Amino acid sequence: MMHPETPICNTCGEHIGFGPDGNGVFVGCHECNFPICKSCLEYEINEGHTACIQCGTPYDGNLTKVGEMEKEPVTRNTMAAHLSNSQDAGLHARNVSTVSTVDTEMTDESGNPIWKNRVESWKDKKNKKKKGGDKVAKEVQVPEDQHIEEKQQSADPNAMQPPSQIIPIPKSQITPYRIVIILRLIILGLFFHYRITNPVESSYGLWLTSVICEIWFAISWVLDQFPKWYPINRVTFTDELSARYEREGEPSELAAVDFFVSTVDPLKEPPLITANTVLSILAVDYPVEKVSCYVSDDGAAMLTFESLVETAEFARKWVPFCKKFSIEPRAPEFYFSQKIDYLKDKVQPSFVKERRAMKRDYEEYKVRVNALVAKAQKTPEEGWTMQDGTPWPGNNPRDHPGMIQVFLGHSGAHDIEGNELPRLVYVSREKRPGYQHHKKAGAENALVRVSAVLTNAPYILNLDCDHYVNNSKAVREAMCFMMDPQVGRDVCYIQFPQRFDGIDRSDRYANRNTVFFDVNMKGLDGIQGPVYVGTGCVFYRQALYGYGPQSLPTLPSPSSSSSCCCCGPKKPKKDLEEFKRDARRDDLNAAIFNLKEIESYDDYERSLLISQMSFEKTFGMSSVFIESTLMENGGLAESANPATMINEAIHVISCGYEEKTAWGKEIGWIYGSVTEDILTGFKMHCRGWRSIYCMPVRPAFKGSAPINLSDRLHQVLRWALGSVEIFLSRHCPLWYGWGGGRLKLLQRLAYINTIVYPFTSLPLVAYCTLPAICLLTGKFIIPTLSNIAAVWFLGLFLSIITTSVLEIRWSGVSIEELWRNEQFWVIGGVSAHLFAVFQGFLKMLAGVDTNFTVTAKAADDQEFGELYMIKWTTVLIPPTTLLVLNLVGVVAGFSDALNKGYEAWGPLFGKVFFAFWVILHLYPFLKGLMGRQNRTPTIVILWSVLLASVFSLVWVKIDPFVSKGDSNLTQGCIAIDC
Repeated sequence: MMHPETPICNTCGEHIGFGPDGNGVFVGCHECNFPICKSCLEYEINEGHTACIQCGTPYDGNLTKVGEMEKEPVTRNTMAAHLSNSQDAGLHARNVSTVSTVDTEMTDESGNPIWKNRVESWKDKKNKKKKGGDKVAKEVQVPEDQHIEEKQQSADPNAMQPPSQIIPIPKSQITPYRIVIILRLIILGLFFHYRITNPVESSYGLWLTSVICEIWFAISWVLDQFPKWYPINRVTFTDELSARYEREGEPSELAAVDFFVSTVDPLKEPPLITANTVLSILAVDYPVEKVSCYVSDDGAAMLTFESLVETAEFARKWVPFCKKFSIEPRAPEFYFSQKIDYLKDKVQPSFVKERRAMKRDYEEYKVRVNALVAKAQKTPEEGWTMQDGTPWPGNNPRDHPGMIQVFLGHSGAHDIEGNELPRLVYVSREKRPGYQHHKKAGAENALVRVSAVLTNAPYILNLDCDHYVNNSKAVREAMCFMMDPQVGRDVCYIQFPQRFDGIDRSDRYANRNTVFFDVNMKGLDGIQGPVYVGTGCVFYRQALYGYGPQSLPTLPSPSSSSSCCCCGPKKPKKDLEEFKRDARRDDLNAAIFNLKEIESYDDYERSLLISQMSFEKTFGMSSVFIESTLMENGGLAESANPATMINEAIHVISCGYEEKTAWGKEIGWIYGSVTEDILTGFKMHCRGWRSIYCMPVRPAFKGSAPINLSDRLHQVLRWALGSVEIFLSRHCPLWYGWGGGRLKLLQRLAYINTIVYPFTSLPLVAYCTLPAICLLTGKFIIPTLSNIAAVWFLGLFLSIITTSVLEIRWSGVSIEELWRNEQFWVIGGVSAHLFAVFQGFLKMLAGVDTNFTVTAKAADDQEFGELYMIKWTTVLIPPTTLLVLNLVGVVAGFSDALNKGYEAWGPLFGKVFFAFWVILHLYPFLKGLMGRQNRTPTIVILWSVLLASVFSLVWVKIDPFVSKGDSNLTQGCIAIDC
C-alpha cells in the first residue's frame, strides 16, 4: 500500500506515484508542482490540454511526446468495448462494478465475462501496490503544506482563475450570530428549568399542555437553527468559463445540457405559460448544438401537442431576435409586459422597428394558441382527430401508447436567418390500466431515459412548466461549478432559488419563501449543500444513475471490541466480522456503483456485489440505454443507429419498463412521496455527493405562485403531506443512511426538520387555543413571576429578537419578509399542516389516498385578481375557529375585569397579550378570509361559530382545569362565612 503521506492527485484522488526512474515523486508541472498523477496527466494530454490547469504553463516536450505515443483511439461502439477501455482510464471513466449478465455484449473477444476480467485486474493492481509499498516507505515525501506554498509562490499571475469562488460571511456578522445562538440555547435551558420546577397547581392541565408545546417548539428551533451555522455566499465568473472552454475559432467545449419541462393538464397549466417556458429555453445564451428541450405531457393532451407545433414555428423568429439584441428575459409574455425602458442599453437603430414587428408576431401567435385552447374546452364525442384524419393516440389519457415527436434540431427547421435551433422533443409516456405511474417522479424518470437515448447530455436541467428562464446565462452560471475540475467532481446538482412574478407587494401569504431561499439554503450550502426543491436545478446525470462521487470518504472504522471494566465481555470475532460485512453491504446499497473502496473488500464480498446486481436489474432491458449510462461525459455511442433511436426511445418509456428495476428506488427520481424532490436529493447526499447553491445577481428562473388563500393552503398541504409520507417510510432521515457515514450531522438535522415540521401543527393548535381558555376561565399557564424568573423570560424574549436581527444582517432579507414568514408559519401550521398529518397517517396506515388538484398557474387579467378569491375548503375551518375563540376570549376577559375591579386588570394584560399574539399572526388569514368585498363563505362562518360555541359550552359545563381541591376549599370558605 502507498505511504499515507504520499501526495494525492487533485483530479482522481489516487496517490500520485513515482516518476520514470522510480526514485522520486512524479511531477507533471515543474513550474507549480500541481499534484496530478501520470494517468490523469496523460488523459489531459490526450484530450488536447497541453498546459497545466493550475498555472497555464505548457507541459514538458518529452512528456507530451510520451502522451502522444501512448494515446490510443477510444472506441465506444459497444458496452464491452467501453468496459475494456475503461480499465486503463482509471477514475476518469466512472466504472460500474455490478455487472453480471450472459449477453454477448458483456463478454470479451475470448468469450469470458467482462466482470471476471475486472476482478483479475483488481487483484493484479492490489499485488503491484503491495510490492511497491516498501519503496514508498523509504521515500522522503514533501509535506502537502509545502506544496501549497510552492504553488502560491510560483503561480503565474496571468494564469486562468477559477470560474467560481466562495465568499464567507464576514466574521463581524457571523460571530455575534453564533454567540447569540449559544446564549439562547443556555437561556432556553434555564427557562425550561424554571417552567418545569414551578407548576401552576390551580390550572395544572393548562400548565402541562403549555410546557409540552414549548419543549416541542424548542426542538423545532434547534432543528431549524443549527443547519444555518456555516452560511456562505458564492460568486461565478462566466468570462473565465468562456476563456477555458470557448476559444475563438474552435468548437465550443462546454458540456451539453438537456432541459426537462413537465406539464399535466393544459386547462390548469395554460399552454401559453408552458410555451413561454419552452421559448425561453430555446433562446438561452448557450451553444445551440449543446441544448435540447424535452417537454413531458403526462396528460397526453392534443392541445399541448398542437401548441408546441405553433411554438416551434414561432421560435424560428423569436430565438434570433433574442440573441441579436440580447433580450432579457427571453420569455416573450414577460418581456413585452415588463414596465421598464426597453430602449436602455440598445445601440442598434433597427431595434425599435424589429421589436414592434416581433410584438405583432407574438400577438398573432397568442391568438392562434388561444384559439386552440377555446377549441379544446369541449371534447368531441368521437375524440380528437389529427390533421391527417387519424385519431389522436392520447384520447384516453389513462390508456394510450408512448408518443415522441422531434420538432426542431440539427435535422429540423432552421430559424429565419438559416441558423440551427436547439432540439425540441415532445414526450408522452405510455399509460395502461393496472400500472403504477408515480405521477411527476415517473414522468421525470421517463425523460431521463428518453434523453439518454436521443441526446445523452451529461447534465440535466429540470423546470416546472410555469418557470421560465429569466437569466439567459443561467446555464453558464451552473457550468461555472459543474465544469470546474476543483469543485465539480463531487457535485450532484446545482440548485437555484425560486423567484416569482405576480405576487402582491406585501406578499401577504409568504409566497416568495424568502427566508427559506435566502437564509436556510445559504446555511446548507456551507455544510453539504442545499436540498432539492423540485425545479430550477441542474443535475449531473451520473448522480441520478446511482453512481457515487469520485472521491468518497472512507467507511468509518469499527469501534474497538476490547473489554474494559464498563463495557462488559469482548464480543466474538465472528459477530464483528458479520457486523462489518452488513455495514459494508448497506453502504454499497447507498452508492450502487462505486469502485473507490472496492479494493477493501474480500473476494466473498466482491463476488456477492457482482453476482447480485446487474445492469438489467438496475436500468432495465435496453442495451442502448445501458450503454449510455457508461459514458461519463455524455454523448451518443458511435454504434447508435439514428433509424432505431426513436423505437428505442419509445421502448424505454413503456409503462412496464421499470418493473423489477431500481428506478424510483435507488436511481432517478425516488418514489414514495408526493414531494419526490426531497427524497431524490436526500438519497444523493447519503451517497456522499454534495450540492451547490447558485444565486446570480439576476434571478436565473422565475415562476408563478398561487396567491389566493385557498390555493396557497392546498399547495402547502401537498408539501406537508409529502413530508409526512417520508417520515413514515424507510427513507426517514431519523434512521436511514447512517451506515455509510456520508451524510453530515448538520445536514441530517436539516432533512429531519423537513419531515417533522408538519407535526408542529399539533402543539401549535393547542398553544393557540390556550389564550382563549385562559381568558374564559380566569386561569393562566404561568405562576406569579419572581425576579429571577422575569430575567429568564426577558432574556429569552431578547435573544429571539437579537437572533432575528443578526440573521437579517448577514442574509439580506427584510424585517417584513421575516415577519410574513413567521405569520404564515402559524397560518399554515394550524390549517394545512394539521390536515397533512391526519391525511398522511390515513394514507400510510389505512390506505386512504388523497387526490390533489394541480394548482392553477395563470392569474386573472386584473393585477392580483386572484388575491381576493375565496374558495370553499375544509382547511379554512381550524384557523377561523381559533380566531373566533380568541376574539370571544378577549371580549370575555375585558368584561370579567370590568366586573371584578382594579385588581383584575394586572393579570388580564398577560392573558390579552397572549391572545393578541395569536390574532396578530392570523391577521393575514383573517384579511384573506374576508375577501375583496369583506364577504366570507357562509359555510365557513357557520362551521367556525358552531365549533366555537360548542367548545365554550362544553368548557363551562366540564371546566376540567379547575382542581377538585380548589373547589372544596371554596365551598368550605363559603360555609364558614355563612
